[in-house]
Amino acid sequence: MVLRTIVDVEGNVMELGESRLDGALVLAPVGRIDSDTASTLEARLLLAAEHGDAQVVVDFAQVQYISSAGLRALLAGAKQVQNSGGAVALCGINMNVREVFEVSGFVSVFTVRDDRAEAVNALR
Repeated sequence: MVLRTIVDVEGNVMELGESRLDGALVLAPVGRIDSDTASTLEARLLLAAEHGDAQVVVDFAQVQYISSAGLRALLAGAKQVQNSGGAVALCGINMNVREVFEVSGFVSVFTVRDDRAEAVNALR
């Protein structure tokens, strides 16, 4: 996995791991996905859609918090991947983040699995 530190035009910093597993792009954000970092995740998902990545897994194992801005960015980016003929699955969601996903109804919107391998298999 390649871990990149991405700094956007406003100076917001997000660490984002990237790797491939059985042909799927795996994105692994680190830390918080909030109003300061959400646009970075969304931009990376949009880039995946532009490059034709048909299978994208977002691994939340190292995410401690996601805000409504993070949820919006995830949804917008995932829709672009889907509009390009691809699909997005999520994995590694801890209890705190999972609670946000459950309250917001996102667990019914996304394919959610425990680990990367299961998420990749769900996209096939």
